[in-house]
Amino acid sequence: MRVSVYDTYVRRKDEGLMHFDIIVPENSQLESVLRFGQAYLKEKGQEGQQLTAKECRFCHIENAPEPMQASIREKGYFIYEMQGCQPAQADLSQ
Repeated sequence: MRVSVYDTYVRRKDEGLMHFDIIVPENSQLESVLRFGQAYLKEKGQEGQQLTAKECRFCHIENAPEPMQASIREKGYFIYEMQGCQPAQADLSQ
């Protein structure tokens, strides 16, 4: 399966930065990509954060490995998390 990769940067509610790829079937419409991104942000407790074509840009097309394909068949998209996507760990050293 050939997929389109959208490089995405979103400012978190705590002012940190989230960097992730939204991966969708090749030739998907940008409106769908942004809708998938909003669904992902909601899952991460970041609903309402700005996500437009400015924050989410087409990067390239590639062949998707099977685990990615399974997610795309199930949800319509796959998110590849890179930076700031996991909640901050509490500092337990104190």
